Amino acid sequence: MDDVRIDCKNVTVWYGSNKGLDDVSLQIPSRQVTALIGPSGCGKSTFLRCLNRMNDVITGVRTEGQILLDGEDVLSPGTDVVALRRKVGMVFQKSNPFPKSIFDNVAYGPRIHGIKDGSQLSGIVEDALRRAALWDEVKDRLRDSALEISGGQQQRLCIARALAVEPEVLLMDEPASALDPISTARVEDLIDELKARYTIVIVTHNMQQAARISSYTGFFYLGKLVEYDRTEVIFTNPREERTEAYVTGRFG
Repeated sequence: MDDVRIDCKNVTVWYGSNKGLDDVSLQIPSRQVTALIGPSGCGKSTFLRCLNRMNDVITGVRTEGQILLDGEDVLSPGTDVVALRRKVGMVFQKSNPFPKSIFDNVAYGPRIHGIKDGSQLSGIVEDALRRAALWDEVKDRLRDSALEISGGQQQRLCIARALAVEPEVLLMDEPASALDPISTARVEDLIDELKARYTIVIVTHNMQQAARISSYTGFFYLGKLVEYDRTEVIFTNPREERTEAYVTGRFG
């Protein structure tokens, strides 16, 4: 495999007495796009949320195993979760801009981390919006409410907001599922550009999207990782019959 950024070993997640994820081990390469596919409820989003400890906010959830990010165990009790979530940013399925201006949405994270200087914030906001391929569309509307721009623009704004705190890893949970085809294509193009700087893990229901944008793909089913390999192998020559059945549309 390419240079490994995240090494997951025997990751198991319990919701009370129920297993949401069962003994998942995989390696996520640096500066590539890794896609997680599988039917609804199969554990892929649960796994994604392990990578920045977002499952911690759910009552009764327990996570076992190891997730090594740059050699440090994310799941260790001593992990600084705030610092972890700065390093491992997240973009959710439904765009969730704050009811603030476009500028204040992007400046929110840097302000929390202590940056108060106006010119510095302006530079950070412009840079993040440019990286999210949104600057040219909103540069004259920075003081307008983020709720006034289109759904596709809102999702790119949420990506800009994640980028503004300089993460190294970007998690995306179905980032285009609520978007029209044109906005989806823009988000996919953006992901393709961002992988030059970031390690990206994306959950998607859209098989064609996984095939288009990812280097590696993991197929989850009933809380287990059935198969994980280079994307072209998963889609053209999978080892597991269940993987083939899923990617060819025979179930799921």
